[in-house]
Amino acid sequence: MRCEEKFYEIYQKEHTGMAFCPYRICPIGAHSDHNLGKITGLAVNQGIHMAYRAKRSGIIEVRSLNFSTRAQWHISSVPEKCENDWADYLRGATWALARRYPLTTGVCGVIEGSLPIGGLSSSASVIITFLQALTTVNNIHLTQSEMIMTALEAENKYVGVSCGKLDQSCEVYSKKDNLLYLDTKDDSYELIPTHPEMKPYKIAIFFSGIERTLAGSAFNMRVDEARSAAYALKAYAGLEYGKFEETNLRDVPVEVFNQYKDRLPENWRKRAEHWYTEFDRVQKGAEAWRRGDIEEYGRLSFESGRSSIYNWETGSPELKKLYEIMCETDGIYGGRFSGAGFKGCCMALIDPAYEESVVEKVSREYLRAFPQLEGKYSAHICVSADGVQL
Repeated sequence: MRCEEKFYEIYQKEHTGMAFCPYRICPIGAHSDHNLGKITGLAVNQGIHMAYRAKRSGIIEVRSLNFSTRAQWHISSVPEKCENDWADYLRGATWALARRYPLTTGVCGVIEGSLPIGGLSSSASVIITFLQALTTVNNIHLTQSEMIMTALEAENKYVGVSCGKLDQSCEVYSKKDNLLYLDTKDDSYELIPTHPEMKPYKIAIFFSGIERTLAGSAFNMRVDEARSAAYALKAYAGLEYGKFEETNLRDVPVEVFNQYKDRLPENWRKRAEHWYTEFDRVQKGAEAWRRGDIEEYGRLSFESGRSSIYNWETGSPELKKLYEIMCETDGIYGGRFSGAGFKGCCMALIDPAYEESVVEKVSREYLRAFPQLEGKYSAHICVSADGVQL
């Protein structure tokens, strides 16, 4: 790994530990976990690596091969506010872990991502990778649930992204050749094995060449609009409601939505429409996977992408074009844009027999539409993988 070489180059010492967290994809279940929906997902065999050593001084010093600046702080004095750079996620992780356990030891390290940034939960991956290093040097042993919630708190309460636990759960619970089927309301989950008669598949990742940040996008606004819909629907139906931030569409039966949806402002109705239809798609998708019907699962993933464009109203022009091309490409079972959907990448489940033609056609047609992204756009083929090993 390049991060190992860079570590030795900087510190003239060998690293003593290597942490890794995979990226994830969510073919069905996007934009629903923040309102306690259900999701399906897979970890992939690419992710974030970190070569590291302990620092007894308590200093945390981290470099990334993806960014030029070094980040440094002390375990007992994490900046109170974000500094609006790549290391905010790591500062948030330090802050969230220190709220749970006493920290006595810092860490120096070099972080490396194996794919371009954007759309594969790289923020959650880098947090979990860093937390593995920081917990190891402090002799802290987190359970899977603790890892997920610590990483989630770093994003929600420190960085300020109103995400749910989809990303962290996929990266922790996933198992190779199994589909993760998770209910974010109670954290119950099932790993559904790939049916022995299911057609073969691989995972294609098409990077638009456009990077993105969640906190600076309209991501948080979309979440607030969905929550506003839930709050209003409860009021219309005479249901009990409390604090706005504790209100979720999961608390509102779909029958209530259907009865009162025409009273909602259009944006709120669209966000809720996506959430309820996605909830239904996830359940149907899990059953399709269980019986080995990857074509139906893929069709539902395409449908999820369409709803994200028209109801959740995300998708940059680049990602929308990628999605349109994928829908018209032989050998793709299904797919959608991955992550928040404003920039980043699209993922697709593909028939391995069509791997070369899929990559060729998508790349050719995308770069025909956006020639200025030549050299920034890229395509990658992945397979499913195990989640992080704690």
